[in-house]
Amino acid sequence: MKITILVVFVMTVAVQGYQSYRTSEYNSPMPYSFSWDVNDYASKNNYAHSESSNGKAVTGSYRVALPDGRTQIVTYRADHNGYVADVKYEGEAKYPEYRPTPSYSFPAYQAPARSYSAPAYRAPAYATYSAPAYAAPVAVQGKRGYVAAPGYNTQPTSIAFRG
Repeated sequence: MKITILVVFVMTVAVQGYQSYRTSEYNSPMPYSFSWDVNDYASKNNYAHSESSNGKAVTGSYRVALPDGRTQIVTYRADHNGYVADVKYEGEAKYPEYRPTPSYSFPAYQAPARSYSAPAYRAPAYATYSAPAYAAPVAVQGKRGYVAAPGYNTQPTSIAFRG
């Protein structure tokens, strides 16, 4: 009975299913425009980004300082035709002057002198064994002891009932 109730309960829950989760739609306000800049001479960070949208197309640009000293400038447009980017570079790439690294030669390997000799062993000493000797078996005759004759009780046993 308990199993039947449990099966009915599980089937009821399974039939109901889960409620679907509906994500709320977020529509950003149109049109929009923003921009930001980072220019820190100490850390050599020089970044900028600006973007604007009229509701149908997004246009913008960003600039990044590259490690070789140049600045990469990307101007882009994203609309119903896709994302189109124009990439330009300002400045000239500066690479560090080549300096050969000092070479290191390992010292020649010298094998250490032998400090051991072959081990010396004593001659093995084996014990001598002789084949085992067995004596002929001896039959021992035992004395005949007391043998009890079977006995029977001919009187009936008394049984007393208590009640």
